[in-house]
Amino acid sequence: MSRTLLRPLYAVALLTLVSGCTSNTWQTHAVPSNAEVADMLAGGQPVSQPWQLDEASYPQFTVPQNVRPCCAFGDMQKVKLGPVPVPFFRLNNVVGLSDIGPPKFASGIYHYTPSSSSVLDHGGSENNGILYTKQGGFIDLAHVRDTADDTIGLFFEILANLGKAHRIELPAELGPRYIEMKAFDVSALNDEQKWSVAAHLAARLAYFKAESHEIAQWHGYTSFSGWPETISAYSLEDLYSNMLGAKIVLNLIQQRKVLSEVEYNQNVSLWLNASLQELGIVDKAQAKEVLAAVDGKWWSSQASIPSKYMVLKRHYDLGDQQTPHLLTPELLGDQFAHLQPLARSSATVISLPAYAESLELDQVAKLVLEIEPRYAATFSHIPAQIWSDRIDHTEFPMIAQYAEQQDSKDLEALGVGND
Repeated sequence: MSRTLLRPLYAVALLTLVSGCTSNTWQTHAVPSNAEVADMLAGGQPVSQPWQLDEASYPQFTVPQNVRPCCAFGDMQKVKLGPVPVPFFRLNNVVGLSDIGPPKFASGIYHYTPSSSSVLDHGGSENNGILYTKQGGFIDLAHVRDTADDTIGLFFEILANLGKAHRIELPAELGPRYIEMKAFDVSALNDEQKWSVAAHLAARLAYFKAESHEIAQWHGYTSFSGWPETISAYSLEDLYSNMLGAKIVLNLIQQRKVLSEVEYNQNVSLWLNASLQELGIVDKAQAKEVLAAVDGKWWSSQASIPSKYMVLKRHYDLGDQQTPHLLTPELLGDQFAHLQPLARSSATVISLPAYAESLELDQVAKLVLEIEPRYAATFSHIPAQIWSDRIDHTEFPMIAQYAEQQDSKDLEALGVGND
C-alpha cells in the first residue's frame, strides 16, 4: 500500500486553465475520509460546491468509443484459440491494492501515466484485474473505470441539452445504441438543480449502458471478430463494479472535482482506492484463495477461455440497486475452512437514485438498444413484441430473465447447476 494513501487528508491545489475557459479555475484533489466514502456507498448526497461555469467552458469529455479489455471470472485459466489449447499459458488476472495503477480517461487497451501526473506515488499502466472485497465481493477494475469514464463522458452533453429533445449516439453493439433525451420545462430549476439532475442522469445512463453491454455479449456481440464474449455475459462481478464507477463519478461531479482530465484522473484514483478499502479489499493471495474456494461452483478451472460455461454462476438481477455476491460458509470445504471469518461478512448494497430534484429520471431520458437482423436468431427464446422494435433500459431486466432461463436449460443439459 502506498505510504501516501495512509496519510491523513491532504489537498493539492494547482492553478490551471480549463480547456476553452476564459478565466482561471482551481484544480483540486484530496484523499477522501472514511466517512465520506461510506456515505457515498450508502447513497448520501455530497455537499454540492458552488461553481459558475458557462457552456463554452465545459471540459471536452465525450463517451469513449471502446471498452477496456476485462477479465473472465476465475484465476489462472486455460485459453484456447479455436479448438487448440495454448500450451503452458495461464491467465493471471488477480490484483491487490498495491498493484492498482493510475487511471486514464478513455485509456483503451493500454496507456502509460507518468509519476508526475499520478497521485499513487507511482506511474505506469492501469493494471486492471479482479480483486476481492469483504463487503463488495469481486470487483473488476476495468468495469469500474469504464462506467466512471462513461459517466463523465455523458455529463456535460446532458447538462448542455437538459430540457431539450436530444439524442446522444453511443457505440453500436447489437445495433444502434443511443440516449434519448426528452423535452421538458426546466424553468423551475436553478443552475445548481440542473447540474444535479444532469449528474444523476449521467451516472444512471452510464450504468445502463453497462447493462446493455451484458445483454449484447450474451446475444453474440464481440469486440474482436472470432473471439466470442458469451463467457463474460452477466458475469457475477460486472454490474456491481459498473455501478461503483458510476457512483464515484456522480459524487465527484457533485463536488466539482472533474473540471479537467488530469483532475478527473487523479480524483477517480483516490476515490477508487478509498472505496476499495472501505469495502474491505483483501490481499492478492487471499483473493486467489477465494477464487479457488468457488472453483467448480461459480467457475470451472477445467474449462478454457472463451468457453461460455467456464463461468457457472451469473448475475441476472439488473436494475438500479446492486447486491454483491459474497463468499459464504456453505461454499467452504475443509480445505478452505480458514476463510470462515471472511465468509461471515455483510454485503454493502449500492444503488443509483431514480429521482433527482423531484424529477423521475427515467421519464427524462432513456438508453435505447436496437437489434440488427443478423442478431435476431439469438432472441428467438424471447417473445418478439418485447424486442423486435427496440429495447430501452427499463426493459433490460426482462431480457436478462429470459437469458437466465435459457442458461439454466443449457447448464441442466450439461449436468451442472446454476445456483
